[in-house]
Amino acid sequence: MAAPIPGPILGFRGRAVPSRGRPGGAGGRRAIMRGMTVVEIPGSKSITARALFLAAAADGVTTLVRPLRSDDTEGFAEGLARLGYRVGRTRDAWQVDGRPQGPAEPEADVYCRDGATTARFLPTLAAAGHGTYRFDASPQMRRRPLGPLSRALRDLGVDLRHEEAEGHHPLTVTATGVEGGEVTLDAGQSSQYLTALLLLGPLTRTGLRVLVTDLVSVPYVEITIAMMRAFGAEVTREGNVFVVPPGGYRATTYSIEPDASTASYFFAAAAVTGGEVTVPGLGADALQGDLGFVDVLRRMGAEVSVGPNGTTVRGTGELRGLTVAMRDISDTMPTLAAIAPFASGPVRIEDVANTRVKECDRLDACAENLRRLGVEVATGPDWIEIRPGAPLTGAEITSYGDHRIVMSFAVTGLRVPGISFDDPGCVRKTFPGFHEEFAALTAGW
Repeated sequence: MAAPIPGPILGFRGRAVPSRGRPGGAGGRRAIMRGMTVVEIPGSKSITARALFLAAAADGVTTLVRPLRSDDTEGFAEGLARLGYRVGRTRDAWQVDGRPQGPAEPEADVYCRDGATTARFLPTLAAAGHGTYRFDASPQMRRRPLGPLSRALRDLGVDLRHEEAEGHHPLTVTATGVEGGEVTLDAGQSSQYLTALLLLGPLTRTGLRVLVTDLVSVPYVEITIAMMRAFGAEVTREGNVFVVPPGGYRATTYSIEPDASTASYFFAAAAVTGGEVTVPGLGADALQGDLGFVDVLRRMGAEVSVGPNGTTVRGTGELRGLTVAMRDISDTMPTLAAIAPFASGPVRIEDVANTRVKECDRLDACAENLRRLGVEVATGPDWIEIRPGAPLTGAEITSYGDHRIVMSFAVTGLRVPGISFDDPGCVRKTFPGFHEEFAALTAGW
């Protein structure tokens, strides 16, 4: 039997704030003013993880303002603490005592939970220190690939040993610092491999040159480079070669912007219901490429306004079909797939092969759940095509433990009664208060 949508997860309850309230924070907040709903989205998971790495590696004490508090980021902070970094946490800010020389502990056993950034970034950070560090992760994360990053680190002289399946957790790093040099990397499965090496670069003795043979999700790499600059390091790009000089990082105060991937569910909700949503803190200067999802909604017929301090989407009652390549914003692929049944024509999403190696195979997960609702769907190695027309019926959505599947199909549920989830609580990975905030949002329309 399907599990009901839960009450508050991890104790969070949303609360109304003024429309000019602060962005980010631990959970969504909303205010309905003159028919417009203002939603404060929690801080970016991607930015919070990078900021924690940079703060740990920096010389001095860094303050992170409004970081995301979720299972993934708490796991990252816990991993830092296991390695011997001091992380002080309050509701709206975290302080990290940086250690440019690497982990304080000579030995540590770190559990990375479900977090891909935790599982890929922390072993790389530990490699720059001196000691023996073991990393393990959840069964879900154990299945996700690490091989290209492991090979690159070994090519740089890092003693990294996989204990069971090659290219997967658990693994042990016996660290003696990293000299640096030139390395070749295949980042066709995940841009996180390249991000991990770029973050490592300033901690090496001679710097890094990384030749990338394939790369997905380029905007995430651009986030990394911009954040490294904010912490005092520079990256240059020469075609497919990324060059990072040595020199370390300097501590700073860094504000975390709202999560654009999470915002996609609220923007999509407006598009399919005729509502209007504004997300402050995600404007024209936002770091995250996933804000580009609103351009997809604009192409489908929604009204979109991206200003200097926020973005607004208003549904017009029209959703057109389209063909769109989402290689660079693939985390929002499930969001588009979940609203595609309400389009006036087929929706074809292309160039998203890397979504097959996320928390689950998201292409197949979306296809199977849409078929369960009565939608005609076709898939290929790197594409999915959704063909609207058949009447939709409520069903249990199989989450595969993937937060993005649940949050995406919650949007479908705004138009299709009777949708439930086998594991609604998996949203705690990135947005513990999602169900409460989403229900409160739609109740206001």
